[in-house]
Amino acid sequence: MTCIRPASPFDPATPILRVTDLAASLDYYTQKLGFTIAWQYPYFAQLNRGRATLFLSMGDQGHTGTWAWMGCADADDLYAEYRATGAKIRNPPTNYAWALELQVEDLDGNVLRIGSDSLPNRPHGEWIDMYGDHWINAPDGTPTRVPPNPPQTS
Repeated sequence: MTCIRPASPFDPATPILRVTDLAASLDYYTQKLGFTIAWQYPYFAQLNRGRATLFLSMGDQGHTGTWAWMGCADADDLYAEYRATGAKIRNPPTNYAWALELQVEDLDGNVLRIGSDSLPNRPHGEWIDMYGDHWINAPDGTPTRVPPNPPQTS
């Protein structure tokens, strides 16, 4: 295989998340998720938190329900912060091989996967996919869907 020598290195990628109401989304991202507004136009804005950058685009560019991953110093601390602000937690911090990761959702169903270093003393947990289905790794490492709980009858 031949490797192509890049002419110019890339900067970090910046996800573009489609939103239906830019003003409401900016309020949510700043008040609930702790981002700051770097700049904005009537239908497009840049948000920052630490070294993470997101673009929000109203009614254009992409699809709602997009997922983005970013790192943080401590997912457990961030979870406590987000519980206090009332952010929509999709999945609390869960340990995986790649990270201790939580999932938060915005007003349009875009999902931010935010993780810190995986914890070697904590078992790996269930993964929640885009449909809300739960998955675990079987002893041989094969992903296995967890059957949903049957509805309770009175």
